[in-house]
Amino acid sequence: MNISYTRAALSSAGLAFAAFFLSSCATAPTAQQVDEATQQVLKSSFREQGIAKMDRLTLDASNQACSEAAGKPLDEKLAKSIEEANLKTVKLPSDGKFLGNWSEGEKIAQNGRGLTWSDKPGEANGGSCYNCHQISKAELSFGSIGPSLYNYGKLRGVSNPASPESKPIVEYTWGKLWNAKAYNACSGMPRFGHASILSEQQIRDVMALLLDPNSPVNK
Repeated sequence: MNISYTRAALSSAGLAFAAFFLSSCATAPTAQQVDEATQQVLKSSFREQGIAKMDRLTLDASNQACSEAAGKPLDEKLAKSIEEANLKTVKLPSDGKFLGNWSEGEKIAQNGRGLTWSDKPGEANGGSCYNCHQISKAELSFGSIGPSLYNYGKLRGVSNPASPESKPIVEYTWGKLWNAKAYNACSGMPRFGHASILSEQQIRDVMALLLDPNSPVNK
């Protein structure tokens, strides 16, 4: 970490907020003013370095709508339109194969590295799945922001992922990993395929972790 830069950024951010606070003492700030001040603080507090670019602060239409909702439920029509738009971005596997190697998928799920300024361009990222989900019963520690994934395939009756009966669950799981907002407008789950966080092969491997009967997830 660049300490001198960090201090300068915090000082700049503090000055920006102080200027906004003083200018709004006479009257209560509007939501738009607060949002503009927040964006100003964010932009003054970050810089481009390595693969981390300023475009990470730019929200697409889906994220913008959820940000503006501030945790409140979206209008049903808006939520549906966001989900429909994101569903259109889901790309099914180019070779028609949905499952890869579950042991590789487990490594990805337990890997929290990637996308930081110190990572090299094109370097494989982890999925950080353990930060939000339980994955197998052998885990000693895991996040609880998302639902448990233990017995994911078994609970959904997927004894043979290649069978026609399993197709709806297999395609849904792929879509969820590719772009979670296709099924939940304001999902906090990373859009692994849509945002190019994981490669197609990595997603196949995570799919195997979730759906292969031999995976520790389904044991």
